[in-house]
Amino acid sequence: MAEQGRILVVDDEPDICTVIEFALNDAGYEVFTHGRGDGVVEIVQEKKVDLVVLDLGLPGVDGLTLTRSLKERTDVAVIIVSGRGETTEKVIGLEIGADDYMAKPFEPRELLARVRSVMRRTEKTEENPGTESSVHEFEGWKLDVMARSVTSPSNMPVSMSSGEFNLLRAFVEHPNRVLSRDRLLDFTHDTDAPAFDRSVDVQIARLRKKIEPDPQNPSFIKTVRNAGYIFAAKVTTG
Repeated sequence: MAEQGRILVVDDEPDICTVIEFALNDAGYEVFTHGRGDGVVEIVQEKKVDLVVLDLGLPGVDGLTLTRSLKERTDVAVIIVSGRGETTEKVIGLEIGADDYMAKPFEPRELLARVRSVMRRTEKTEENPGTESSVHEFEGWKLDVMARSVTSPSNMPVSMSSGEFNLLRAFVEHPNRVLSRDRLLDFTHDTDAPAFDRSVDVQIARLRKKIEPDPQNPSFIKTVRNAGYIFAAKVTTG
């Protein structure tokens, strides 16, 4: 069995599935393939998949709807691959929780780099426990670094994509400091994978919807014109 992780490739073009499967198998990943949108959530749960490489134009259930379902019902990472490539579609994909987006055609080596990057960002290891503060609190919210979990003031778990979690972590670990978009990209993206240049703005919009009492008038994540963003809440760490 492969040790790198389990990946599900969902694409209705068998040739593309074969190319991706070969490249990822060669890199040490265990790969499954599926040609339809329906049944994917169940496969992810049954096979304990770590990451889904997902085409948008699928029979059964379209890729965007499927991405939303995967993020709501599982903690699997998702890389969207699409031949459409419009900026609006990229933004929508990121808004609903995709961890990365690639336009077809692409080189297998680039996909492999993206897969490795996303797998590292979403990895849930407990190496060197106790070497960093685990829980950050602000205004009743709790972010647990080791558990990679966020809890609301009403003690309810809040589902977040890896990008949203990493972004919130960056803010609570650097409160009351202006963080530029480039700096936030450093926190939320691995250098092996080029970041989509609007991904920080997209993720901040999503994050505000999840944690701000009034997302249109944010009290936690404030925009600093021509400079970046600042996390204005008081944070305690323990």
